[in-house]
Amino acid sequence: MAALDASLRSDQIGRAIVLTIITIGVFGIQDAVSKMLVQDYSPFLITMMRYWGFALFALIMVSRQAPLRRALTSRAPGWQVLRGVLLIADIWFFALALQSVPLGELQAIVIVYPLLVTLFAIPFLGEKVGIFRFAAVGAGFVGALVIMRPGGIPLEWGVVHALASATLYALYIVITRKVSGVDSAATSLTYVALVGLVLSSCVGVFFWQPMAWSDFALVCVIMATTCGGHGLMVYALTMAPASVLQPFNYFSLPWAIILSIVVFGHWIDPISLVGAGIIVAAGLVVMWRERKRGPVPEAIIGRE
Repeated sequence: MAALDASLRSDQIGRAIVLTIITIGVFGIQDAVSKMLVQDYSPFLITMMRYWGFALFALIMVSRQAPLRRALTSRAPGWQVLRGVLLIADIWFFALALQSVPLGELQAIVIVYPLLVTLFAIPFLGEKVGIFRFAAVGAGFVGALVIMRPGGIPLEWGVVHALASATLYALYIVITRKVSGVDSAATSLTYVALVGLVLSSCVGVFFWQPMAWSDFALVCVIMATTCGGHGLMVYALTMAPASVLQPFNYFSLPWAIILSIVVFGHWIDPISLVGAGIIVAAGLVVMWRERKRGPVPEAIIGRE
């Protein structure tokens, strides 16, 4: 019987890993479509319409578990509102970066966020970080510098936006860890949905412009991939712990490189690829150390 249970658990984890990889593929398609649209439309407009889809999905999910009024009851409302602000700001900066930074290089930059989480956990969560993890973080930043070296990605506003996106998402994860001990996942999801919906709409409405039907169809693709990706992510997390699935997030890098080549005809240069490899290796080392310390919050799975 024990062997049968172990086999079933193994099958569940295998399915969860496949779902995680599919989720990454879905989010990659979302990024590619977003990059097409932000060349002609404001990133704030596209973010607003994307968030309409995500908020609807999130609120439907929460309402199936408990009344929304109960989900809005938080023991840390200030931190929850801050989470919502950080996430929508992260998406804004990512969309701005999409305007000028190729997908492969952009993904190579933003995957430094697990390393930033390690640093931000020190002041916000009071965690102690040993020399081993500090060395891994340092190596990751060396990888980022390799990508942004002279002759690599031009140091312009797109790169600044990409770094801001990674920083804001790392802060979002740390604050999520902070509130996870006092609030339910439903409460956290509700605040992220409502705060992001209000902020994205309040800003995006000022950038409204007429949209061709073909472009509106692409916006619908973004909404569908947002809802579908998050749905797959949540389902995967019911079958395997976040600490098991988290390393597979790094498949987003080769997928972004493939999409960049196929859709936009842009190849990442070999030296930048080496820098990205350094970041990935450093991130996996940090994740390994984090896994030994305890459970990983679900927010780390599926960046977008």
